[in-house]
Amino acid sequence: PIKRYTMLHSMTGYGRAETNFNDKTLLIEVKSLNGKQFDLRLNIPSLLKPYEVEIRNKLNETLFRGSVECSISVKSNGVSKPVSINTALAKSYYQPIIELANELGIEKENLLSTLLKMPDVVSSTNEIISEEEWKAISNLLQSAINQLIQHRKDEGKSIEKDLLERVAAIEEQQANIAVHEPNRRIKIKDGLVKLLEQHVGVDKYDTSRLEQELIYYIEKIDISEEKVRLTNHCVYFKEVLNEADASKGKKLSFILQEMGREINTTGSKANDIEIQKAVILMKDELEKAKEQILNVL
Repeated sequence: PIKRYTMLHSMTGYGRAETNFNDKTLLIEVKSLNGKQFDLRLNIPSLLKPYEVEIRNKLNETLFRGSVECSISVKSNGVSKPVSINTALAKSYYQPIIELANELGIEKENLLSTLLKMPDVVSSTNEIISEEEWKAISNLLQSAINQLIQHRKDEGKSIEKDLLERVAAIEEQQANIAVHEPNRRIKIKDGLVKLLEQHVGVDKYDTSRLEQELIYYIEKIDISEEKVRLTNHCVYFKEVLNEADASKGKKLSFILQEMGREINTTGSKANDIEIQKAVILMKDELEKAKEQILNVL
């Protein structure tokens, strides 16, 4: 079953596990960085090739998302075994090495030893992984993955704390806007009256027509719907943080985009210096939240 997390997890993590089993030393390292999808770079010895699909599936099902790099090393401990040389592979290495040596003016005396050290040129004859050894490797891989997940969880705590602080700051500025919003109607009416008195004359304009125009203008810059939607987005963002989903970074990112639309619309309708200041502060908090969300699983 796929593991679910109620906490926020980072995409960044590292895990390492090592053990000795029979005559072999097993070493597994797994690290992950942020990425839009699950992208795996897998480095395993040839004797583990039959299990490659199983290894990839295990990493995909447990890590979900991110740029993941996994390296598995299996080394024999002091046991002499017959070896085979892949001559065709050695020949394919030979020509580019010779060309590079000539270009750089490097001596070629030790060329054979260099070729023998190239990947998969020399391998143990008929070396295979037993079912028992594969089980040990599989358990070790899970141990490395668990370390990485714990790392992701620890970093996720600080990211979650920061995101909640950003959303709280946006809600605080929204409350600040609510304080200044009623003054807009008074300021707009006083401004229109002043203009009419200057250009038409005191008591020479139609007061009922003024009220009609004022209502029309106030409706055009009304931000009550934006306030409701932004409040709902903030509440939903916090709800998603607590959802039992392993991977919720994309969902949270979409919510932040919607929050940005309401903040931008509020700014375009503000018509008030104090509201504009609050909008700028909200935009600043939103951008910081967007930067953080890039590393959320």
